[in-house]
Amino acid sequence: MTTGEAHRHGPKRADMVTITDVARHAGVAVSTVSYVLSGKRSISSTTRQRVLASIDLLGYRPHAGARALASRRANVIALVLPLRTGMHLPVLMQLVTAVVTSARQVDHDVLLMTADEGPNGLRRIAASSMVDGVLVLDVEMSDARAPVLRTLERPSVLIGFPADARGLTCVDLDFHQAGARCVEHLAGLGHTRMALLGAPRVVYERDTGFAHRTRAGCLEAAVRLGRTLSAYACGESPPEVHATLATLFAQDPGMSGLVVHNEAAVTHVLAALPRFGRRVPDDVSVVAICPDQVAESANPSLSSVLIPAEDVGRQAVSLLMRKLTGGTVPDATLLVPALTVRSSSAPAPTPTHYH
Repeated sequence: MTTGEAHRHGPKRADMVTITDVARHAGVAVSTVSYVLSGKRSISSTTRQRVLASIDLLGYRPHAGARALASRRANVIALVLPLRTGMHLPVLMQLVTAVVTSARQVDHDVLLMTADEGPNGLRRIAASSMVDGVLVLDVEMSDARAPVLRTLERPSVLIGFPADARGLTCVDLDFHQAGARCVEHLAGLGHTRMALLGAPRVVYERDTGFAHRTRAGCLEAAVRLGRTLSAYACGESPPEVHATLATLFAQDPGMSGLVVHNEAAVTHVLAALPRFGRRVPDDVSVVAICPDQVAESANPSLSSVLIPAEDVGRQAVSLLMRKLTGGTVPDATLLVPALTVRSSSAPAPTPTHYH
């Protein structure tokens, strides 16, 4: 294009400028521009500065596909989140948002995979060159995806822990310790008879890791402290919560310390307890494992162990990025549970006979 033509038609739009235009403007070969962009070959400082000045002046932006070919990177990570019964979507969406936001901060997009494809889905996505790495959610104790992740060409991070985490990179809240902290808090207030209202039955039947670890932490702490604790799977609807509490009080009328690890059920629990003649916290103290906004908006406000979904999401992306760039990462990253005392827990009541 001559100077006269450029004046008549105006400069090219940035998205129309080609690598050839940059080379012509800088007075170098196209290959030289390519080497400046990729860094694959040493270019003199003077030439490099001239090429970069032309790129800046013309507004050249390499095509995403060309960048991917040059770097052998897609700048995309897969988030494998099979949507299954019994999953609490608000917490999951907090985690997904944290993953997406953290990925964007390091110039990566997120491909969300919600179909329950198991090991085959992982193999398919890894073979396609669509993604640089994989984050895996809803981890089961005997997760069929774990052996595949150990041999996958793409780096991976699990948000959750299988029973055998050898050779894997995993991050999560320490749910075992979270359960123990709840029991320790209630025991410290003098409660001797406790119960855990956990996830829906289907979550335990799927062998989901966080649910099993919380229950194990509660039961082991109760034994260690010489307290009695019964564990119940609990549905999420008001009728299911009422039925579970009815069974609980029929079996142990003197229960005065309740741990709830079921975000969708916790407000129904607080609403149902007065129907059994139990006031919170005068008759029954309640401690939940849930997000702070759930605990703070409850009536009364809930003593709780925070589920740090945003922190877990950020850490998962950070671990994956370190693996992508050849950095070393720990096999296990367990976030220490933090318990905040609010209005729903108080010293154990004087033993009363309930009918």
